[in-house]
Amino acid sequence: MGEQRVSLVEDSQQMNHFIRALLNDVRALEHMLEHDWFDNDVMHIGAEQEMAIVDLKNYKPATIAMDVLNGMKEHEWLETELAKFNLEICLTPQRFSGDCFSKMHGEISSRLDIISDNLKSNYDADILLTGILPTLRKRNLELDYLTPKKRYFALMEGMNRQLIGSSFELRLEGIDELMLKHDSPLLEAVNTSFQVHLQVSSSEFVKMYNFSQALTAPVMAIAANSPIVFGKRLWHESRIAMFQQAIDTRTTHNHMRERSPRVNFGNSWLDDSILEIYKEDISRFRVLISSDVTEDSLDLIAKKVTPNLRALQVHNSTVYRWNRPCYGISPNGKPHLRIENRVIPSGPTVLDEMSNAALWLGAMKGMDKNYDDVREKLSFEDVRDNFIKAAKYGIDSKFTWFNDKKITACDLILEEIVPLAIEGLQSMNVDQADIDKYMGVIKERAEKHMNGARWQLRSFTKLKKETTQAEALTILAQSIHVNQKSQIPGHLWELPTIDSTEHFHPQDLIVSEFMQTDFQTVQKGDILEFVIELMDWQNVKFTPVEDSKANLVGLVASDILIKHFAKKSDSKEFITVEEIMIKDPICIDPESSIQDAMKLMKENKVDCLPVVQNNELVGMITDKDFLGISHRLIKRTGG
Repeated sequence: MGEQRVSLVEDSQQMNHFIRALLNDVRALEHMLEHDWFDNDVMHIGAEQEMAIVDLKNYKPATIAMDVLNGMKEHEWLETELAKFNLEICLTPQRFSGDCFSKMHGEISSRLDIISDNLKSNYDADILLTGILPTLRKRNLELDYLTPKKRYFALMEGMNRQLIGSSFELRLEGIDELMLKHDSPLLEAVNTSFQVHLQVSSSEFVKMYNFSQALTAPVMAIAANSPIVFGKRLWHESRIAMFQQAIDTRTTHNHMRERSPRVNFGNSWLDDSILEIYKEDISRFRVLISSDVTEDSLDLIAKKVTPNLRALQVHNSTVYRWNRPCYGISPNGKPHLRIENRVIPSGPTVLDEMSNAALWLGAMKGMDKNYDDVREKLSFEDVRDNFIKAAKYGIDSKFTWFNDKKITACDLILEEIVPLAIEGLQSMNVDQADIDKYMGVIKERAEKHMNGARWQLRSFTKLKKETTQAEALTILAQSIHVNQKSQIPGHLWELPTIDSTEHFHPQDLIVSEFMQTDFQTVQKGDILEFVIELMDWQNVKFTPVEDSKANLVGLVASDILIKHFAKKSDSKEFITVEEIMIKDPICIDPESSIQDAMKLMKENKVDCLPVVQNNELVGMITDKDFLGISHRLIKRTGG
């Protein structure tokens, strides 16, 4: 969950002290590895569950995390996350054997029930498990929504200080396209994950870490559950791109120098030791935040006392590898090493999450039983290519597997990964009933070619044809919530219908949620003949006029054109837009409410409002948009 006792680096002395502690931690870790200090006898597993909080009146984010935490202080397993609408629970580590998965499943469910009961009783809110909450809006990622904790403020400021360009930028393409600038790295908070930990032997860390890299793509493909961001249908697991780009401090240059993002998959296989990862991350990435380190790790080593390696852990928490190395201290006082799998999204249900975890953990042990070195079977280039394919296309991916075999994600899961996972789980003496239960979910997903991401994409595409985008997102979020309560795995969910929600309240809408964003514009110098044809082709009554920088400079209305041609003069060969346009049209901000828009149109007796942000034209609202909302509302209420 991250070390909370941290701060920004304010001066060179503080930086130098922290870097010295960081280097000492690396030397201490090296000594412990060389002299076999590690707890390698019993393997444990663990997990962290992230979740979104939604208002049950409209299924939008509920920014009440701190209130919830203050009211549940007795539950030490409940923690904050980056945004005020997220929470996280840390699960009890389980010995990797017997009924470990049933125990973890039960613990997640019981803790989620405790949170859910509190939310529903006190806030008319509840939990939603999904990789990215469909109803999130860009405004929910402004710094006002940052959880007020010192660590999070330090992280945001640290990233802003290292930003090379003028803003953070997003660019993703799927069915739709998202191109967006943002002024803070809080965009990272769109992501909610189910992070799974596997304790591994220090002597086998290299081999196991490479197995984890190879398995990332097929596990992510079958588990994908994050396809919709701000109403755009993007990658099946959009968390991957959103996380990287949200905190990517790089910018474009006119040279080819390579810089790595802080969120990354890695650049090569691991060859010798976990130290390669830590040394690379210290070398590549500047310190973002520091900690008041009081322990001298080398002095503790000399006294044969296990150090916390606090400086190393703080720095490691600001570099986000999708398979992250972790250091910890076991209850017996010995240090241990873990691999944290960060690609598995939250949801669709706890059953789905546990199936994903069992698949990865079992396949890791299955790989260990069957292969000495995965590098002999796959090139790192193919593994990295598989990772990107899985993020983009999810269950629809086609991978390169062992010995250059080309295989679809579903076939790979059914023919290779599930059998490996079953063998691995059996080798750890996991209860056969649990193996059958969780691997049964994975096999059914692959056989039906359906997972959370594909269900969301199909559902949203269907709903968009029947209603507005805002209502479609609300229906989608409510359907996820209802289905999660049933505990039916996501691949068996029915597609939602437009009549399946009573929680869409038009009065809660803001302009950006129902404005038109796909429309044609003209410029001042265009001739009227062109504008007339354009408006006729598009069957519209209004056309915005913008300059070359997308700034609104006017508006052409059909009634103005009619009046002009009613008293047409032949004195000029060409009439331009500038001569007849409305030069100062009434405009509205995208964050204004639907009530504000209706009032503005009524008071000014206009049927069209250009939507403008910082002088830039970003959308359009016309009387047709209000008629459409009214029609659907009347139809639903039986009027």
